[in-house]
Amino acid sequence: MSVPDNSMSNTAPSGNYRAVWRWHFYAGFLVLPFLMLMALTGGLYLFKAEIDDAVYRPMAAVEARGTPASPDRWVAAARVGTGGEVTNVMVPDRPDRAVQMTVRLPDDSRRIAFVDPYSAELKGVTAYVGLTETIKRLHSLEQFGPVMNLVVEIVAGWAIILLATGLFLWWPRKRAVGVTTLKATDPKRRPFWRDLHALTGLYAGGIILFLAVTGMPWSSVWGGQVLKAMNEAGLGRPQAPSAASSWAHAEHDDKPKGAGWALEHSGVTTDHQMAPPRLSLVIDRAEAMQLPRPYTVSIPASADRTFAVARQNERVQDSRTLYVDGTTGTLRGDIRYEQYGWGAKAFEWGIFTHQGTQYGQINRIIMLLGCIAVWVLAISGLIMWWKRRPARRGLSLGAPPAPGGLRARAAVLGIVIPLCLLYPLTGLSLLAALALDRLVARLVRPRPVAS
Repeated sequence: MSVPDNSMSNTAPSGNYRAVWRWHFYAGFLVLPFLMLMALTGGLYLFKAEIDDAVYRPMAAVEARGTPASPDRWVAAARVGTGGEVTNVMVPDRPDRAVQMTVRLPDDSRRIAFVDPYSAELKGVTAYVGLTETIKRLHSLEQFGPVMNLVVEIVAGWAIILLATGLFLWWPRKRAVGVTTLKATDPKRRPFWRDLHALTGLYAGGIILFLAVTGMPWSSVWGGQVLKAMNEAGLGRPQAPSAASSWAHAEHDDKPKGAGWALEHSGVTTDHQMAPPRLSLVIDRAEAMQLPRPYTVSIPASADRTFAVARQNERVQDSRTLYVDGTTGTLRGDIRYEQYGWGAKAFEWGIFTHQGTQYGQINRIIMLLGCIAVWVLAISGLIMWWKRRPARRGLSLGAPPAPGGLRARAAVLGIVIPLCLLYPLTGLSLLAALALDRLVARLVRPRPVAS
């Protein structure tokens, strides 16, 4: 959202108004490049199923025929063909699709193997980090290193600041009425881009706010701490089933794949058994329990842990994870949505909706519109800055002038302080931005002319 032209009012902007405008400018300057990347990759990831189908079709397509081979033969084919160990198996929901497996090689790298479920023949092997996985890592900034995931929380917090300050600037005051329709029609003039910027923020701001808030569970600091607090308070993952041993924190490949954000760090231990675990027993149990396909079977690295069989659902209420003893086929746990604490239910709902699957196609379209809106806001904001950029003045970025006094910044403080308390990394970045603002102000302060 953007500030209306001063011509719309007979009074000069107040100190609060100028302070909010200044921080709206800085917030956009700092995070819009990241938001544009995340919006682009997020918009692409909404079409993950279609992209994966197009990329992997030559290896994933099989001829549906007869009775499938034993799942143990699937694992053996992948192991022999790659020289690695299978860590999880995705059982497809279509009879004309290959079984997809994640394989860990001796050098600790990973591959994706496709096996014909009927002949147990290896159809192909591809990189573990494929196209959509790369898109996902770019979206979470993990592609640039694990430390960059910290930026996710900072960017999300500043995105909320952007929306809150934009709404303050748009809000009708005195005779200046917040724009609700595109009145300016000449793209060569700044008022057109100002109105487009304001309208996009006004009508799509709620979607962008939702995306920012529901993206927080993926941040390594805030998301991890919330998950820990929820579990300790009994509001997250369910308690251990009476038929199972104690829940244990999963490590590395023990982490159940596809079990959902609230359960992905949990596993169930089993009694030590002499017989080796068998995937066929686990899948037979999943089929007997009528677990809908597709589902992913996570194979534990240790024989004293259960297999986790997680439904690959698109709605939070369809979440279900089975824990099966791979040596006997005994069901150790059957965790369903109804057993989640309210905290896990809320966060899982936010994640499914964020990914555009909770409410079907309309959900995906709305999230896509939010991603497009981020780009419209960024481009229109850049054009506005370009049209009002100052003459060359050293380090000046053309930010709105800073008002004097703490009172003039009351509106800004009222917006940012609650967010900084909720998102600590955003607060730390705000302190850094304040220090930078003071430094720039000193460097560009006009010097008195010597007499």
